[in-house]
Amino acid sequence: MKLEHVLLRLLATRPYSGYDLRKWLAADGQFAGSQVHHSQIYRALARMREDGWVEDRIDPRERRPDARVHRLTERGRQALRDWIDSPYEPTSRFHDSDFVNRFLITAALDRDAAVRLVTTELDHRTEQIARNRDRDRTIHFEDPLPGLDTRRQQAAADLVHQYGAGAVDWWVAWLRDVLRRLENDDLAAPAAVTPDTPAAPDISLERP
Repeated sequence: MKLEHVLLRLLATRPYSGYDLRKWLAADGQFAGSQVHHSQIYRALARMREDGWVEDRIDPRERRPDARVHRLTERGRQALRDWIDSPYEPTSRFHDSDFVNRFLITAALDRDAAVRLVTTELDHRTEQIARNRDRDRTIHFEDPLPGLDTRRQQAAADLVHQYGAGAVDWWVAWLRDVLRRLENDDLAAPAAVTPDTPAAPDISLERP
């Protein structure tokens, strides 16, 4: 996912100044995997202007410097549409920023595209879980460092696995709930999955 895709998604909701985009990416953007330096934002906006995706105008502000406000052009709306329609390829790690940003726009703009997106992610994670569920996670030590407690090392690895297992199990349950609500065309329905939903302790997505 490119920074331009995040900016296209944001500009689809309203015009933004560069400063407002910086504020969003520094706060809400952290939860969408969009932590970037402010210089990257302005470079991305410059590229989008060159490509004809955005246009800007000066917005006078009282007792503050005037702001350059950016809005999507027809070509920018098409670029957003092209991104939404492009194939989504899940990564090895769940809750990927590309998925999150695609979902945030497709859920509001194209329900069918959102269904395809969530189904792709759900199928991939389900297969990933099945492939990793029963693998041997025993650490095989050979000439470990002096003072390294092998029992604590194994215990630490098991604790990390337990956390990852619960997290991915919750993610899959959330995907199933979202897919059900998308198919029923009722995203506003009460969530069936909450942070307190129990998670199965035997699912792992750790790499071999």
